[in-house]
Amino acid sequence: MDERRADADQERFWYDFLTRGDSMERRARRVLRLLPHGPRCQLCAAPFAGASAPLMRAIGKRPADKNPRVCQSCFSFIAKHHGGAEINATFLFADVRGSTTLAEGMSPGEFHALLDRFYAVSSNVVIEHDGSVDKFVGDEIVAMFFPLMSGPHHVRRAVDAAQALLRSTGHADPEGPWVPVGAGVHTGPAWVGAVGDDAHTELTALGDTVNTTARLASAAAAGEVLVTTVAAREAGLDRGGPIRALELKGKEAATEVVSLRVGGASR
Repeated sequence: MDERRADADQERFWYDFLTRGDSMERRARRVLRLLPHGPRCQLCAAPFAGASAPLMRAIGKRPADKNPRVCQSCFSFIAKHHGGAEINATFLFADVRGSTTLAEGMSPGEFHALLDRFYAVSSNVVIEHDGSVDKFVGDEIVAMFFPLMSGPHHVRRAVDAAQALLRSTGHADPEGPWVPVGAGVHTGPAWVGAVGDDAHTELTALGDTVNTTARLASAAAAGEVLVTTVAAREAGLDRGGPIRALELKGKEAATEVVSLRVGGASR
């Protein structure tokens, strides 16, 4: 009984933390993201390098020994409060299209440099739009947007981030992109919380909403953001654009989406 009560208390803690958050934390994060320069803590945006890095280290915001993607302060928090809760959240998946063909046309070192540039640019875009980088998987970035970090308009922030990522990779440039990227955005219930053990704890998300977003990104063409109609409605996008029904791998029913290009044009 005590164990079940403890689990329930932990879930309530995480639900309140993730959905209500702390306005002071969000304001602090917006200040930290302005300090030069990356790499940064993927949760609070504290910079790990540059002129402000010594100050960050002094207040406990150096890279954590057990997970250098986040600062020691954030790592200690999620490790102490192991667990999570089901909340409504928005997800952005974006990956390099045709990466196998790209890799065939350059040396391994050149391809590594291209992906490193993509990782750096996409991370900055996500952080600038008040999101959190969940992980990098091969040539793909996985990002989360929810009230704690992104405020009540997390769906709009994710859509804006997806379009900003296309602009940052050159899809609006006359000469074309320096790397071809396709993206997907979806919103809905997901389990968000701290997973792993003491050696490696991280904040992540699980559930069908996450899986659907991954399928959308796989179906998107270079220079395209596929947004589910649920997310488009929440984001306040123009409802006059055409809606497509996609058959996504592993999904029994078709998924309705709108297609966005940089500049906000839909097709």
